[in-house]
Amino acid sequence: MANFLELVSARQDMILDAFMEHLYLSFIAVAVGIVISLPLGIFVARYRKFAEPIIGVTAVFQTIPSLALFGFLVPILGIGSTTALVALIIYALLPILRNTFTGITTVDQSIIEAGRGMGMTRTQILRQIELPLALPFIMAGIRTATVLTVGIATLATFVGAGGLGDIIYRGLQSYNNGLVLAGALPVAILAIGFDLVLKWIEKKSTPKGLKM
Repeated sequence: MANFLELVSARQDMILDAFMEHLYLSFIAVAVGIVISLPLGIFVARYRKFAEPIIGVTAVFQTIPSLALFGFLVPILGIGSTTALVALIIYALLPILRNTFTGITTVDQSIIEAGRGMGMTRTQILRQIELPLALPFIMAGIRTATVLTVGIATLATFVGAGGLGDIIYRGLQSYNNGLVLAGALPVAILAIGFDLVLKWIEKKSTPKGLKM
């Protein structure tokens, strides 16, 4: 333990730089994933004939091994953070898209009909009924996508995008378990931290009448 703390102290600048790179990649990928998947999830919930092909395409991307997807993108986008971000965004899409679709389509139709009976427009029903009731599903999808993205972002090192994967890979190459742990531990902390923040956001944004 003492040796590990000494290693962290000696390389704290490198670890901090890698942590910030990892945070940047993960945050941007999840944010863009939300911007794409949330409206798309609402769309396929409205027009369900498109749901199966659209969700199916994102599911196919999800089945591609992470390293292989990075490799496929390198000839097209080159090496660097752009390639890493595109790959991470692709992996973030499915959990958010599927959960948004599921959340909206499982809202009790009698509640929607009551809203229509009160003269609410489709937009008002979406904003005031469907999205609040679907929020637990949507947030679960975002939290899943976030943890997945933080983990996969360690592979960004293989396309020259940096991140904590650099430290883990250096440790593996030199058979230095302390260095591997110095990279892996912040990844776990980052994933847990994101999850706690999202849980807090979910709690704060859930209407009082829906809180358990």
